Amino acid sequence: MSTGKPQKRALVTGAAGGLGREVALQLAARGCVLGLADLNVAGLQQTGRMVADLGTEAEAIHGDLTQDGIPEATVQRVVSRWGGIDILVNNAAYGVIEPFLDSTYAAWTRTMSLNVTALAMACKAAGRVMRDQRSGRIVNVTSPGSRMALPDYTAYTASKAGVDSITRAAAVALAPFGVLVNSVAPGMMDTEMQRSTEVDLARLNGRPDLQAFLDERTRRVPLGRRAEIAEVAEAVVWLCLDAPRYMTAERLNMSGGLDKD
Repeated sequence: MSTGKPQKRALVTGAAGGLGREVALQLAARGCVLGLADLNVAGLQQTGRMVADLGTEAEAIHGDLTQDGIPEATVQRVVSRWGGIDILVNNAAYGVIEPFLDSTYAAWTRTMSLNVTALAMACKAAGRVMRDQRSGRIVNVTSPGSRMALPDYTAYTASKAGVDSITRAAAVALAPFGVLVNSVAPGMMDTEMQRSTEVDLARLNGRPDLQAFLDERTRRVPLGRRAEIAEVAEAVVWLCLDAPRYMTAERLNMSGGLDKD
């Protein structure tokens, strides 16, 4: 896709579906070349075909970001192909429903490994390249849950509090080099992860009528509806491409008023 401007080089993690796929497609529509990272090979391939249909290039990067060195290697794949990296969207995440008093080491370890450690290492690796370029933007996907007490979802919400902390620290570390680091806190979206989480939550709370349970949760949102994946992606892309260059260390709430404090 030719826009008359230099193509931005972006990496989106968790790009095989849901919000990650939609962010990748919107970035592609704006003329970005895309590194697409995920564990889901089939989903990655489909996203890659969709990006190609929009007339731009994509590099599918299959790997487990929780493994030592893989976040850095994933960033390097983008740098090696296109000579640098202008945008990093840390969207890949894992969450599991389990009561806090019955929580398991395995669930906490997996959640923290992907949502916190892998994200931090990707920020570090991309940040070093962006530091040398004296430009770049990093957007981390956080959650309203990071500021809530959710005893059946504690590992996930604690991990997103970690994302908030990393976002602020990385923003300050990279500010002298003109690199912006911000986050987006989506509300309830009908992604695969959201749906499976709510099914488990309904079962744990003894709510056999799933639709009634979902409707009850939706009524908690001041705007009275769930977020569309595309509109949350628009906010991510705005931070990637259009937000003022003086905006960094910020958390952009896209929760319909749910995260209102």
